Amino acid sequence: MVAIQTSESDTAAADARFSAEVRAWLADNLDGEFRELRGLGGPGREHEAFDERLAWDRHLAAAGWTCLGWPEEYGGRAATIRQQVIFHEEYAKANAPARVSHMGEELLGPTVLAFGTQAQKDRFLPGIRSVSELWCQGYSEPGAGSDLAAVSTAAHLDGDEWSINGQKIWTSLAHVADWCFVVARTEKGSSRHKGLSYLLVPMKQPGIEVRPIIQSTGTSEFNEVFFDNARTDADLVVGAPGEGWRIAMGTLTFERGVSTLGQQIRFARELADIEALARRNGAADDPLIADRIDRAWVGLRVLRAHALRTMESVEVDDGGQASVAKLLWANWHRGLGELAMAVLGPAGLIADDNDDLNEWQRLYLFTRADTIYGGSNEVQRNIISERVLGLPREARP
Repeated sequence: MVAIQTSESDTAAADARFSAEVRAWLADNLDGEFRELRGLGGPGREHEAFDERLAWDRHLAAAGWTCLGWPEEYGGRAATIRQQVIFHEEYAKANAPARVSHMGEELLGPTVLAFGTQAQKDRFLPGIRSVSELWCQGYSEPGAGSDLAAVSTAAHLDGDEWSINGQKIWTSLAHVADWCFVVARTEKGSSRHKGLSYLLVPMKQPGIEVRPIIQSTGTSEFNEVFFDNARTDADLVVGAPGEGWRIAMGTLTFERGVSTLGQQIRFARELADIEALARRNGAADDPLIADRIDRAWVGLRVLRAHALRTMESVEVDDGGQASVAKLLWANWHRGLGELAMAVLGPAGLIADDNDDLNEWQRLYLFTRADTIYGGSNEVQRNIISERVLGLPREARP
């Protein structure tokens, strides 16, 4: 018993030192040229100071603060799950700017580490860690939506290259990405999850056209991407051809990892600001509004409790726990947008003289997408019912 207590004490002390190191570095470096970046960026606001946030990400990389959980041989710190959680929470508490390299660092990088060849690791991990190459995700399609197994974008081998034809949609940051990880159908005549492959495709080539989609917020971080005989090398398939479904599911699991704890810190800041607004404009005197604020506070703690309880198993989870987490935070955040509009009251229906949205109107409009992107609520409920609860599969055509 004494040895266990000593070990736990040592771990707690090491975590405290790591937390202090992160906090001190952020305090020192979110200054000077980066001072004005605090709070900028994020979903619905990716247009804000993009070039400056990219410079900040590269500054983080140069100091060794990217890809913390990666093995040291690939430039990471081999940080524990607890240390990664600490970093993301301290980062959010410092109100540091939203990262522009999320797709590479949090999604594609861990996927290549888990499933890629040594040549793929050597080729792509350094550019992700240094933020010298940006990535986007080629999953959703106009005729498939969140049903990834219904994709129709096709690829076939033509000599020593894949030739890719089709269309992806809702592709975040495709207009600034250097590469895209694309799920394509590589076995002619296959259906559903069979015959899919996970391809790494360069974006800057004549066979790819990116068209921005104007969102209800007036910004356009989502895009349509058209592949017209786009090319990528034959060896740039992660896993074996035909294993795309398994690899893609692995990526989705990584997507809902430790960074969600930092996300919840940002959610808490939004809730605190809404509560302060309610006190200023008198909305908090309405018992229904006060009750909704209290319920939001409780819901946020449920999100944190669930994340901490499942964090250690996220990398081996079959999708069930990750789907529960997505369903929880997406509904909570959409509800927060609705709460913000309720606190604003009739004033929330009016834009300013330049037809610009305020932060709460933007929050309300963009959070309508939370329950759609990253896998819609309907898809998440199907996964939970089938994989966690063991219910019969939904009838499919």
